[in-house]
Order: sequence, then structure tokens, then C-alpha cells
Amino acid sequence: MALNNPYQQYRQNAVLTADPGRLALMLFNGAAKFTSQARSALEAGDLPGAHQKIIRAQDIMVYLLATVNDETDVGRNLAALYDYMYRRLVEANIKKDAGILNEVARMLEDLGATWQEALQKGGGPSGEMSGAATAREGAVE
Repeated sequence: MALNNPYQQYRQNAVLTADPGRLALMLFNGAAKFTSQARSALEAGDLPGAHQKIIRAQDIMVYLLATVNDETDVGRNLAALYDYMYRRLVEANIKKDAGILNEVARMLEDLGATWQEALQKGGGPSGEMSGAATAREGAVE
């Protein structure tokens, strides 16, 4: 698929060339963004828009769950956290509950901030721990 929008081309290149730690950060930030957008859509009464944004956040969580290395303690803990956030997103979508979306958005923002700090202090966690070792096209838009 050809991208005519320079911003989309830039974002795609950023995803395709990111190391696993940076890619994980992009995924956390993307999921937080979609979760916050879903909350705003709910508050505006846009149920289809909220549903779409929640599904986007869920897709990111499913990807992270599918790619996390659960053979380590850190990986198992991350998998449990990703699973919890995924289940809360499903519940928020069913109940149309902005409070649950706030909870998940805060968790994602905290996780992203922690990841950012780790990256700045020395390269950050490995892709095996993040669950973002192989994410590429379409992960964050």
C-alpha cells in the first residue's frame, strides 16, 4: 500500500526501523492514545468511535501478549499486565465505561514513562521482555 501522506510515511519508517525497546514504547504510547481517544468519544456520545478506538488499543495489547517472552519472570509479569489491560479494555467496551478507560490509560502512560526512562538510562529493556520484538507495519498510526 502506497502512502501519500508524508506524516504516514515517516511514522511507518519509524516503526519499521525502530529497535525493540523503542518499538515497545511506540506501542504503549499508541495504546494509551487510542484509550484516551475512546474515553473522549464516549464522553461525546460517539459510541461507534469509542468502539473503534478501544479495538485499536486491544489489538496492540493482543500483539504485545503474542510476542512477549514469557520464559522469564519479567516476561511473565508483563504478560500478566498486558492480559489484565486487555481484559479491562474488553470490559470498558462492553460497559461503555470511561472510568475503566482512565485506569488503562494511566497504566499505559506509566508503563511508557518507565520504558522511556529505561531507554534513556542505557538502551532499555530487550525486545524479548517488551513483547515488541517483531512488530512492524500498521502498529501505530
